[in-house]
Amino acid sequence: MSKVYADAGAALQGVLKNDITVAAGGFGLCGIPENLIQAVVESKVTGLTIVGNNAGVDDFGMGLLLKTHQVKKVIASYVGENKEFERQVLANELDLQLTPQGTLAEKLRAGGAGIPAFYTRTALGTKLADGKETKTFDGREFVLEESIRADLSIVKAWKGDKAGNLVYRQTSRNFNPMIATCGKITVAEVEELVETGELDPDQIHTPGIYVDRIIQGKKYEKRIEFRTVSGAATSKKDSPIRELMAKRAAQELRDGYYVNLGIGIPTLVANFIPAGINVTLQSENGLLGIGPFPAEDKVNPDLINAGKQTITTLPGSSFFSSADSFAMIRGGHIDLSILGGLEVAENGDLANWMVPGKMVKGPGGAMDLVSGVRRVIVLMEHTAKDGSSKILQKCSLPITGKGVVNLIVTDLCVFEVKSGGGLVLKELHPNVILDEVRAKTEAKFEVAL
Repeated sequence: MSKVYADAGAALQGVLKNDITVAAGGFGLCGIPENLIQAVVESKVTGLTIVGNNAGVDDFGMGLLLKTHQVKKVIASYVGENKEFERQVLANELDLQLTPQGTLAEKLRAGGAGIPAFYTRTALGTKLADGKETKTFDGREFVLEESIRADLSIVKAWKGDKAGNLVYRQTSRNFNPMIATCGKITVAEVEELVETGELDPDQIHTPGIYVDRIIQGKKYEKRIEFRTVSGAATSKKDSPIRELMAKRAAQELRDGYYVNLGIGIPTLVANFIPAGINVTLQSENGLLGIGPFPAEDKVNPDLINAGKQTITTLPGSSFFSSADSFAMIRGGHIDLSILGGLEVAENGDLANWMVPGKMVKGPGGAMDLVSGVRRVIVLMEHTAKDGSSKILQKCSLPITGKGVVNLIVTDLCVFEVKSGGGLVLKELHPNVILDEVRAKTEAKFEVAL
């Protein structure tokens, strides 16, 4: 029987029903199955459980299904910039199962591989591990996570053939390969559909055995969330103190390091890599070897970083799936992670993913990063908007990781977190005095200036 269907509506006929679980590929708006999502919207099916890294934005991607109230539950790692998604969650109109990004990728991969569950260090000791079984291996505790199988998987590829073989392009690969494997029925859309045999077998990313139906998509918008180009005007958020913080963090880089930079201030670190130091930047959406922002005429919607900004690559770069990306992270192959924070405790606990009742952004890849990389640096303002300290004796917000932070760089100073807990004030920024740091720090600390 032919796997080729005329359009998205025809490909979903007989498969799409009320109250099923639908997994969709994509990261942000990169690599999303635009035509198949629109067909789900037009079908008016309801009671859906949707699975994916995130749920698009308010008026595009999987966010369209939230807007039409066709979804009862979301399993995702990141709420991000989707205001309607966040509103529904805070109003208890939607059941949200937040899952760390790497754990989600592995749940999908395991589901497609017939593995019912696995153990991971990610999220240990956090709210997301509450009630889950744990087990100790080699003296370290791990959390049991169950895999995910979907009734329907919808994915997007760059090229495909009539046998269902798929080839992805650059960072649009992301979650698509794992989601293609975990569906009872998998429907793929491609930008270019070719005859069987025209694709090089050595270049195929998803073998056709996983794909039940395939269409050639039409009129791709391939919207970009954050069009970021070289030489653009400085962001309103950029400031001399933020650059000072990034420059100080860059001093922790060592030649040959593999480094992951979080969104916000940490992205600025790439601008201050010391001379003579060669580091390779990793992005958890599937890229090793991040280059600078592109020129206007080189912007590519299939090439973004984890902050959904358009970027370029460097010689020696490589692309891979989100499952492979987090295998690098959880496996301890990344030397350093630099990320933002809402709070850090004196024992090195980090909170950076939600404010109960007010803000739900989701853990994204942070829980995987802090549990898997060799060293963690947090860049953040010393105080919150209301003037309260963000460096505490104990975190008041849900934590991202227990005892994971090694160094804190704020807009006032630099703290080192001692092995086993305890803060040491190592440096003051220019024009900052010790009394100011004492007044704005709730946590206890030693002074070693």
